[in-house]
Amino acid sequence: MSIILGCIFGFVVWFLIRYLVAGIYTVDQNERAVKTSFGRAERLGELTTLDDPISEMLNEDQKQRYCYPQVRVIMPGGPYFKWPWERIHKISIATETVNMAWDPEDPSANYNGTMLEAVTKDQLNTGLTGQIRYRVADRNLYAFLFGIKNPFAHVMGYFVSVLRERIANFEAPTAPTEEGEPDSAAVIGISINDLRKNLRDLNEHMDKECTSSAARYGMVLDATLITGIDPPPEVESALAAINTAYNQVSSDISLAQASADQKIVQSKRAVEIETLRAQAEVEPLTRLATQLVDLKSRGSEALRAYVRNVRLALFEKAQQVFVESKK
Repeated sequence: MSIILGCIFGFVVWFLIRYLVAGIYTVDQNERAVKTSFGRAERLGELTTLDDPISEMLNEDQKQRYCYPQVRVIMPGGPYFKWPWERIHKISIATETVNMAWDPEDPSANYNGTMLEAVTKDQLNTGLTGQIRYRVADRNLYAFLFGIKNPFAHVMGYFVSVLRERIANFEAPTAPTEEGEPDSAAVIGISINDLRKNLRDLNEHMDKECTSSAARYGMVLDATLITGIDPPPEVESALAAINTAYNQVSSDISLAQASADQKIVQSKRAVEIETLRAQAEVEPLTRLATQLVDLKSRGSEALRAYVRNVRLALFEKAQQVFVESKK
């Protein structure tokens, strides 16, 4: 009898430790958790991701494909309790950085995850290097936990497909001149040159295109940083020669424009100087004519007095004076 009681007591103690004490859990600050009961996640009524602003970047067809239920998210803290038939799924939401050539399903792909290949619009196979910052979207944990088998592989595949499509169709914007017309001196040729000069635009385009990843796969791409675009070795020397020639042409055009602008400025300045000189010569004559008209209006005696005063002033400056005499 004592053995049976001991077995019963031991079973009770084991049950309490195994299912009650072990049912207490906590959630760290950088974690979020979802509770499932018999494999079904606790949901927020009939709400779906279509009721959340994260789905605004999806079109109508995509909204039908990526419609996930909203689940109750357990925030950091505790202790919490779960029953034996319940299970807790903890997910880290910390931001992480990976090489954009990383393949979750095949680590040896893309040169062991170090460089991603893409074809440009002029059929050049170029290598791309850079990083991606990502984190789990706590507003769509259902897609990350239950909707997709391998969300990391889906996100990386989506990112690579968007990037390769952009590389294949990328064209550098034409810089307008002061008159608003395209610059005829701009060289539109090797697309690798365009990509290297517009890395910022390329990164911004990738950030914009990947904003729907949270609604698709439950992962947020915080930032894309493409740092290197390397052409094939066999075209590197040719590309360097093209760049050198382009830089020389650009330098010659800049010097010619600067010389033309300088001559235009000099011509404008010369016209201004000659105009001021003419005005300086005309101004005394104009004043004299005005003064003579004023003296004439005062009578003939005033005009004779003025002429006499002018003659006296001239006599003071003259060294010799000749007087006409009548014989």
